[in-house]
Amino acid sequence: MIPVSVHDVRNIALLGHAGCGKTTLVEALLAAAGEIGAAGSVERGTTQTDFDPLEREMGHSLSAAVVHLERDGHWINLIDTPGLPDLAGRALCALGAADTGAVLIDASSGIESVTRRMMAAAADKCRLIVVSKIDAAGWDAAALMDEIAHSFGRECLPINLPSADGTRVVDCFLAPDYEADTACSSVREAHDILVDQVVELDEDLMAAYLEQGETLDPQQLHDPFERALREGHLVPVCFVSARSGAGVHELLDIVAQLMPDPTEGNPPRFCDGEGAAARAVDVVPDPERHVVAHVFAIANDPFRGKLALLRIHQGRITPNTQLYIGDARKSFRVAHLLRPQGRNQVETPAGVPGDLCALARIDEIHLGDVLHDSHDEDALHLVHPPYPQPVFGLALIPHKHGDEQKLSEALARLVDEDPCIETGFDAQSRHLVVRGLGEMHLRIVQEQLRSRWNLQFDTAPPAVPYRETIAGSAEARYRHKKQSGGAGQFGEVALRVEALPRGAGIELGNEVKGGAIPTNFLPAVEKGVRQALDEGALAGFPVQDVRVVLVDGKHHPVDSNEISFVTAGRAATIDALLAARPIVLEPQIEIALDIDEHHFGEVSAEFATRRGRITGTETAADGLTRLVAAMPLAELDGFEARLKAILAGSSTFTLTAAGFEPAPPEVQKKLASTRGNGG
Repeated sequence: MIPVSVHDVRNIALLGHAGCGKTTLVEALLAAAGEIGAAGSVERGTTQTDFDPLEREMGHSLSAAVVHLERDGHWINLIDTPGLPDLAGRALCALGAADTGAVLIDASSGIESVTRRMMAAAADKCRLIVVSKIDAAGWDAAALMDEIAHSFGRECLPINLPSADGTRVVDCFLAPDYEADTACSSVREAHDILVDQVVELDEDLMAAYLEQGETLDPQQLHDPFERALREGHLVPVCFVSARSGAGVHELLDIVAQLMPDPTEGNPPRFCDGEGAAARAVDVVPDPERHVVAHVFAIANDPFRGKLALLRIHQGRITPNTQLYIGDARKSFRVAHLLRPQGRNQVETPAGVPGDLCALARIDEIHLGDVLHDSHDEDALHLVHPPYPQPVFGLALIPHKHGDEQKLSEALARLVDEDPCIETGFDAQSRHLVVRGLGEMHLRIVQEQLRSRWNLQFDTAPPAVPYRETIAGSAEARYRHKKQSGGAGQFGEVALRVEALPRGAGIELGNEVKGGAIPTNFLPAVEKGVRQALDEGALAGFPVQDVRVVLVDGKHHPVDSNEISFVTAGRAATIDALLAARPIVLEPQIEIALDIDEHHFGEVSAEFATRRGRITGTETAADGLTRLVAAMPLAELDGFEARLKAILAGSSTFTLTAAGFEPAPPEVQKKLASTRGNGG
C-alpha cells in the first residue's frame, strides 16, 4: 500500500528528552503493525531509525529519521527526532513536517527540560502527550498527571489510563470500559471530563449532551475533537510501555482514528517575499494544484551522497516531475522519488499532499528549501520559529597541511544538516571556527568529521567575538595628500560619529553640500569608512551601534582618485572613533536551568565567580527551581563540566545569545593594550 489520498496520511513527530523512549517506541509500533518481524534494541544497535554508526555507539538519535506503517487503511509516518538538548535544531526542523507533535514523557523521570521546550515549540500543531515506560516500578500516575496539568494546562486530559499494575491501558474514549480499575481516576470520570472538553466547542452537541442527556459516540465527536486539537483546547494524554507492549496497539488506534490528517491539522505558514513586503500565502493539500514541498532534513554520506527528506504540502510529485528549488531559474527533473524507511529508501510511483518522501543526490537542495513546479512560487518560504543560537565555539586546526579546504567542505555539509551549527573564520588566529549549542553538540560534530570524512585535527578555544562601540560623539577631518613626481593623490574627508542604541547596527549618512566631494568618489569614502568599522579603532574588533555622517571634504581636479578617498575615509573614521570615547563590548549569554533547591547556593556562587548574575527565578515542579542567569561568553569555558560536578551529572540547560554589554575596565585595558591603544 501507498497513500492515494491526503485523508489517508498521518504525520507524527515523536519529541521529548533524550532517554524517554522515542526510538524504542517506534520499534514497538513498527512491530505491532507488522512492518518488521521483531522490535530492535537501542542497546544492541538494531533499531530502524538509529542506523548511523555514531548513533549506535552513543545510544542516542542524532538526526531525524522517518519510518512508515499502515493501520486500518491509514498511512502513518513517524518521525523519530533527537532528544539531546544540543540537537534541538534538528528536532525543530522535523516538527515542521508533522501535523501532530507527540511529546513523550518518561513515567519515572517526569517532565524534563526538552519536554518543556518541545511542548512550547509544538504549540501551533495538534499535540499528543505519550507517557512512556509505564511498566517501571514506583511511579505515581496521579502525581504525574497533576504535574502535566500544572506545567502544560488543564486541557491535558487522559484519553486512556494505565491499569494499577501497569500491564495494560484502559480506553477512556473510543470504547471505554467503565468497570476497569486504573492507577488513578475512574474511567467514567476521565471519559466525562474529556467529552465535556470537546463539546464545549460545538453548541449543538453541547445541547444534545447536556439538555437531552444523549450519549455521544466518537463519530459524532470527530469534528469538534479535531477542532479542539487544532486550537489547543485539548491535549490528549495516553500511556504506553514499548517494552511490554502495554498500550502500543491502543496508541496506533489513537493515531489512526483521532490524530489529524493534513486537511484537519493547522495549515503550515507560508509567506511570499521577505521582510515587510512578505505576504501570507495559503498552501492547501490539493493534489491538483501546483507542487509545493519543503525540505525538513538533510543527510550527507560521503559514499551514498546527499539525501533530502521533504514534506509535500500541495500538488502531486511523481518521477519525471520538473521542480525548481526556491528562486532558481533552472529546474531539475525527479529521477527517483523515494519513500524513506529508516536507513532504507524504496522507490514510489507518486507522492500526494501530506506525504513524506525523499530525493537523492541533488547537491543544490538545502535544508529549508521550498521545492515547486511553477515560477509563481519562486519567493515562497515556510515560516518557522527561530532556532536556538549557537554560543559554544571551537577552533579546528587540521593535522595535515592542505586539509583546510576538505575541512571547510565537510563543515558546510554538517551546517546543511543542522540549523544550529555555524562556521566561520577567525581572522585573529587564522583558524576555522565551529559553533554549536553546547559541548556535546561540538563533540558530535568532531566525531562526525572524523568518522565520515576521515579528518584529523586539533581543537582550541576560539577568540571571543568582542565588539567595539562609542559612548559619545565626535568629528574628525583627514587629508590624504601624496606627490610622487607625476599625478599625485589627494582626498579630504570630514565626518561625524554618533552613538546608537545597543543592537541598532551601523548607519551611514551624508550631509555634504555643494559638491565638496564628487558623487563618483562617495562609494570610495564609504569603502574606507566600512574598512575602519570592520577593523575597529580601540582594540581591533568590529564596531557596531554607530552612525557615521559624512559632513564635508575636498577634492583636486587632477590628483583625486578612488584610493585617496578610501584612505581619507578610513583614517577620518578611526580618528573620530578614538575621540568619541570608544569602549569594548563583550558578548553575553542567557542560561536557563532547573535545579534542586538545595543546589541553589552553590550554583549561584559559580555564576558569581564567572561574572554572572541571576536575573530571575521561579518555582518549577517537584521542588525544582528554574533559574535564569546572564554571563559573559568569555567565562563559559569549563562551565558545563563544573555544573555537572555541582549537580552530580544532571546539568541540562539552555543557552541563548543575549547581546553585548561593556566589558569591565580591566578587560578593556588589557584588550586595548594589545592594539597599542592602552592607557
